[in-house]
Amino acid sequence: MIKVTKTEFEGLLVIEPKVFDDNRGYFFESYNKKVFKEAGIEIDFVQDNQSFSKKGVLRGLHFQRPPFAQTKLVRVLSGLIQDVVVDLRKNQPTFSKHFSIELSAENKKQLLVPKGFAHGFLVLSDTAEVLYKCDEYYNRLSEGGINFLDVWIGVISTFPIRDFSLSEKDKQLSDLKDTNVDF
Repeated sequence: MIKVTKTEFEGLLVIEPKVFDDNRGYFFESYNKKVFKEAGIEIDFVQDNQSFSKKGVLRGLHFQRPPFAQTKLVRVLSGLIQDVVVDLRKNQPTFSKHFSIELSAENKKQLLVPKGFAHGFLVLSDTAEVLYKCDEYYNRLSEGGINFLDVWIGVISTFPIRDFSLSEKDKQLSDLKDTNVDF
């Protein structure tokens, strides 16, 4: 009932649900533990987070350090975002590389982001609502982040928007080379 596409990053998956359309609209299961398990994805989600943002808002790149590192299942309820992750796992050949994908209410794609990645997104539509499930509770003392505008990881060159709106907290984030990552 779901299509799972592997990426070049170990554990980073694009998930597309089976959508049932008719003249009334559509229906799909955005998450079904049994279906995910049958697809080889066994995660015990414990928390849902939802955000609403305006065009040009850039959130992230955020992560939680062990032992509170989080796996996230990200999807868009309304609007369009450019979703970006950066691999922080030093033992992987993809360390410091990024993956980017458009997620929207229209395409209904989801991104399964494993522990050891920084995650963020840029809102491309007028507004966007983003929902993500987490397998670990938020812990303020273990939060970390990387400067989204860090050209060292080459993320921003792919974005069609140049006028970003960041939180004061995100403006203070360091570049990857200056960030303590212990994955």
